Amino acid sequence: MLMSRLYAPTLKEDPAEAELASHKLMLRAGMIRKQAAGLYSYLPLAWRSLKKIEAIVRDEMDAAGAQEMLMPILTDAELWRESGRWGAYGPELMRVTDRHGREFALGPTHEETVTDLITNELKSYKQLPVNLYQIQDKFRDEMRPRFGLMRGREFIMKDGYSFNATQESLQETYDAMKQAYANICERCGIKALPVVADSGQIGGDTSVEFMALADAGEAALVYCDSCGFAADEEAATTTVAVTEGPGDGTLTKVHTPGLGSIEDVAAFFGFPENGTRKSLALITGGGEPVVCIVPGDHELNDCKAEKLFGSYHLMTEEELVEHGLIKGFIGPVNLPKGIRLVVDENLRASKSWTCGANELDYHYTGACPDRDFTVDEWADLITVHAGDPCPHCGKPLQGARGIEVSQVFQLGTKYSAAMGATFTDEDGREKPFLMGCYGVGVSRTLAAIVEQHNDEQGIIWPVSVAPYEVSVISLDKKGEAFDAAENLARELSSAGVEVIFDDRAERPGVKFADNDLMGFPYQIVVGKRGLANGTVELKDRATGERTDVAVDELVKHVCSLVLPKRS
Repeated sequence: MLMSRLYAPTLKEDPAEAELASHKLMLRAGMIRKQAAGLYSYLPLAWRSLKKIEAIVRDEMDAAGAQEMLMPILTDAELWRESGRWGAYGPELMRVTDRHGREFALGPTHEETVTDLITNELKSYKQLPVNLYQIQDKFRDEMRPRFGLMRGREFIMKDGYSFNATQESLQETYDAMKQAYANICERCGIKALPVVADSGQIGGDTSVEFMALADAGEAALVYCDSCGFAADEEAATTTVAVTEGPGDGTLTKVHTPGLGSIEDVAAFFGFPENGTRKSLALITGGGEPVVCIVPGDHELNDCKAEKLFGSYHLMTEEELVEHGLIKGFIGPVNLPKGIRLVVDENLRASKSWTCGANELDYHYTGACPDRDFTVDEWADLITVHAGDPCPHCGKPLQGARGIEVSQVFQLGTKYSAAMGATFTDEDGREKPFLMGCYGVGVSRTLAAIVEQHNDEQGIIWPVSVAPYEVSVISLDKKGEAFDAAENLARELSSAGVEVIFDDRAERPGVKFADNDLMGFPYQIVVGKRGLANGTVELKDRATGERTDVAVDELVKHVCSLVLPKRS
């Protein structure tokens, strides 16, 4: 490929709209262009890398026994109603109506479509397991599309679905997919953690996300260096230490004027924040008032709360007054009637609480469950933080941020039971399929790679996903050096190396800057001075190392560097 013919309009400055490194660099390198919020065109360089990611995904899926297919992007609303997701999915589901008034959705995932597809086709356990996948554009009407390819309204995803007769068979498929996904991350050059995750809108009971570690990641993670445990903060559980209140355990009302925050209360009593009890008042989607209580040094986990209560919101000032609650002084003792009390499991063993007294400017010390108040429900409510004990080995957890690039789910019978998708088992009984779901964000993976592989000059592509593996740069616009560079590019291409030849009539500094920005793994610089000694300069983009290589040894040397690093 000639650089002079390449459609890659570069930018000298960071676009004002871009916040993340991947967004800035892919715009600057002429890889993507924004059409509207959350909608991007992939220009030739990005498209070449995307096709390589897809090839890696296909290779791993096929090796694991999955079969590629393609389903319609437009999905029938009736199928979504069967599964119960037409209303539950929310405004992120892009809905359209055809000229006949029939409703459809632009598929964000295809659980309903694939379940309908196999219904009445797979009849017997003898036909199972079956594992199907596709690579396709997906759509979600994001409220705030942002960060370039990280959170768009249209994106490329590999989604796969397995159908199994037994839990053992499902586990085997799930484990194979999990290993394949680990392989995909490694082959794409991504450092990722497999973390225990919440299954979100997909559903199911078991799920693992592969998180590309990056400071810019939207997801907060906790992990253990000692035993290897890792989880999304939304899904992690732990047992945290709590401090008992002051005094002898007798219920005592204490005047605490103006002390409506956890920090102020802890300082007033002279103990850590985990000695206090944090109370949060909320209203469920059904209109039920609830007070949740968690250790003072932790937060209510929104994801866990939604699982427990469905949709909910924190009480407004008006709602607090309506239900007889006082902001900053809410507690379990003398809680107004009709309010459900839900308390975090970590407080179950605590018998001396410091908490709000449901009276302005007063707190209780020595409050004891069962004696002074009744808990309606104990539940896992808190967000796990770095420093909390690992739930497996007890060592302190570390914190990180990550970009979700892929996820595997065990769906069980969530969709098959709802949609009447059944098979006949060995005993002649009709049963719903046990299903698994497996997704890879292909376009997001591209962005995650750039987030992990860049420096001040630009992108640093791993060979396996680089749009071109080698760039050949002529320091002269014509003459001996230009002819030699053109010949080397041709020889490398004939040897199977993916080469772009920078033949532009530009100053060397412009060429070096563009090649660094675009991130080709190896750069070959051809100039008169080196040729006089029979050498050219080879630059490793990742390390910055520069080496003089004999012209007649160059092709062999470059092949020895590039070919082993291909996926």
